Amino acid sequence: MGVVNITKNTTMICAPLMAQSVEQVLSNMYQAKAEGADVVEIRLDCINNFQPGKDLEIILTKKPLPVLIVYRPKWAGGLYEGDEHKRLEALHLAEDLGADYVDFELKVASNILGKQYSSHQSGTRFIVSCNLDCETPSEEDLGYLVSRMQATGADIIKLVFSVNDITEIARIFQLLSHCQVPIIAYSVGERGFVSQLLSPKFNGALVYGSLKGTPVSGLPTVESLRQTYKVGHINADTKVFGLISKPVGHSKGPILHNPTFRHVNYNGIYVPMFVDDLKKFFSTYSSPDFAGFSVGFPYKEAVMKFCDEVHPLAQAIAAVNTIIRRPSDGKLIGYNTDCEASITAIEDAIKERGYKNGTASFGSPLAGRMFVLAGAGGAGRALAFGAKSRGARVVIFDIDFEQSLLLLM
Repeated sequence: MGVVNITKNTTMICAPLMAQSVEQVLSNMYQAKAEGADVVEIRLDCINNFQPGKDLEIILTKKPLPVLIVYRPKWAGGLYEGDEHKRLEALHLAEDLGADYVDFELKVASNILGKQYSSHQSGTRFIVSCNLDCETPSEEDLGYLVSRMQATGADIIKLVFSVNDITEIARIFQLLSHCQVPIIAYSVGERGFVSQLLSPKFNGALVYGSLKGTPVSGLPTVESLRQTYKVGHINADTKVFGLISKPVGHSKGPILHNPTFRHVNYNGIYVPMFVDDLKKFFSTYSSPDFAGFSVGFPYKEAVMKFCDEVHPLAQAIAAVNTIIRRPSDGKLIGYNTDCEASITAIEDAIKERGYKNGTASFGSPLAGRMFVLAGAGGAGRALAFGAKSRGARVVIFDIDFEQSLLLLM
């Protein structure tokens, strides 16, 4: 299951541009196109000494790809502090000049869009947005909010969350799957990172990615969305594999595993998952769509109690670094691949260099050697177990003396 003819979805990749000059906006637009963005979001409130008539005409006549215009006031998290009427006039001008998308905040959209649609002749699509700085609303409250946003007549609605836990993102996925109009919905921050990557699976209209040289906290890059994650080919049938860790942003796992999935024509995606609470996490992401997990620091030992079954080697090591959801019954099976993968790699390296240790040629080149470990965590457990099984003399450096002793017993 999972080996399919993977077709492209309709989710667009958008690069947010917060340049301070029109010249930089133009430069960034061409960069965004070269890196693979489908559309750019231009924040007019970030442009110094912005002159709507002059600057919008330059931007929109020279745009190399579709443009989403945002002019965010300070009360909605932006930088604009001037006259509200002039701000709205600039957004209407953007429509007149051929902007592909124009963003209006929910607070003002109800009064504007009804009148606007009565004489709406352009090809501009209106986005109604709402930034939720508070705790993620319940499903019932989210439903009510979405109904209000749809009632404005918006072509697309946009909700930006700030989750405190990765389990709250499940509500975003639910929202994306069931909304009656095109929707953009995601969370900012490291805990919300996965909401961008998996948005196409749940039918999101757009995902955001930053440009090279201008990183945005909590966002993947346009290049990684295109090359590493291949979000254009994610669909409802895509199986999700994730790295459970805290922190998780340093991981190179996606660069390794995602190309491997594509190489064998497997419809899967490997994503980083910043997890705070294992119990809540496994309770929330229990569907077959979430097919397996790698386990990183600090959870390799604690995660064992959430596995329905644990492989004997992992049981002996007392650490799990790989979990597979068994397709036949959905049970979580825990394994440890750290041990054999690491130890055999070290053995192969020693053999390749031709080092001798006086043992028979058919024995392990680690036998009788001193094997030094820095750290006595989950990975340390696996390496200590493997090295001892090969006859090595294990020495451990760790701040926790008792933990180190346990590994040597």
